[in-house]
Amino acid sequence: MVVDSKETQPSVPIKKKGLARIWAATIYSVDGLRACFRSEEAFRLELILSLILGPLAFILGETAIEIAMLLLAIALVLLVELLNSAIEAVVDRVGMDYHELSKKAKDIASGAVFISLMTFLLIWAVILIDRLPINL
Repeated sequence: MVVDSKETQPSVPIKKKGLARIWAATIYSVDGLRACFRSEEAFRLELILSLILGPLAFILGETAIEIAMLLLAIALVLLVELLNSAIEAVVDRVGMDYHELSKKAKDIASGAVFISLMTFLLIWAVILIDRLPINL
């Protein structure tokens, strides 16, 4: 007996247009954020820190540019963590067996998170060190 693959596989939604497309994209984005929050502890921790550091950026930044840099550094970490989680999910979807290319993809994505965290630390350190009353 042959089973029709259309009945067993979920179909790809039909592409929407105009405002419906924007609304659908917004819903998909919220679903992605929710999925990452539920499944990735690192994202949850970074999000909690961003909720603390975000308002602090407005207190510590003396100019609009400084505030923007502090906020962008926070956003960079969250964005790269989302991409890292997406890459890990795709690699795991392909297979849970060990493969050198799977390890490489995950390690590279992890390296991107590391660079975003170092960038965050550098930006915050440069701006905050500038506030010290001593000459360095």
